[in-house]
Amino acid sequence: MKIAVFGTGVVGRNIAQKLGSLGHNVIIGTRDVAKTMASTTGDAFGSPPFGEWHHQNETIQVGSFTQAAAFGELLFNCTLGMASLEVLRQAGSENLNGKILVDVANPLDFSQGMPPTLNPVNTDSLGESIQRAFPELKVVKALNTVNCFVMVNPSLVPGDHNVFICGNDQNAKETTVALIKSFGWKGENIIDIGDISNARGTEQLLPLWIRLFIKFQSPIFNFHISRAQ
Repeated sequence: MKIAVFGTGVVGRNIAQKLGSLGHNVIIGTRDVAKTMASTTGDAFGSPPFGEWHHQNETIQVGSFTQAAAFGELLFNCTLGMASLEVLRQAGSENLNGKILVDVANPLDFSQGMPPTLNPVNTDSLGESIQRAFPELKVVKALNTVNCFVMVNPSLVPGDHNVFICGNDQNAKETTVALIKSFGWKGENIIDIGDISNARGTEQLLPLWIRLFIKFQSPIFNFHISRAQ
């Protein structure tokens, strides 16, 4: 499958690398290709400069957001949540319409420092905002409640643990579940919680996730839902 990944940070890189390893034809989209490739700085997570990373992953194409959106049959939003709508507008609705967008981003607002807040929150969500802005796009919120290393390798966390998906289009959700299962997730551990309005719930797990990250000093953990039968 031709898959576009928006975002060249640690999340986008991990998703793109995993998809490439599974045999998909992957392009990673960025705002300014030349600037991204010329960057000599890494990030706070210890990732190397993008050009160095790409040298080790040369089968993954690099393009503008517009080029990536036009190329991809399925799309992953791995951008910073506060910038996601702007990125998708740059990609162009004509390149998005009718396609599935797996939205793994969270609307984390760091303007007041740490810990971040959410914007929007309570009566809205990033997933819903994207769906409203691009009504012909099939938005599926998924994987946004785990660290990007766990997203693509759930065995990093021992035992059974869960991820959640939601979206308005059932076929889009089924396609997304198949992809998530190819990452190593068990089908019974993927919980479909309904339409895209439920993105409010998964995004609102992030304040708790961040505090657990601070407590554990590690992002390699996840939530397990245990229920009576």
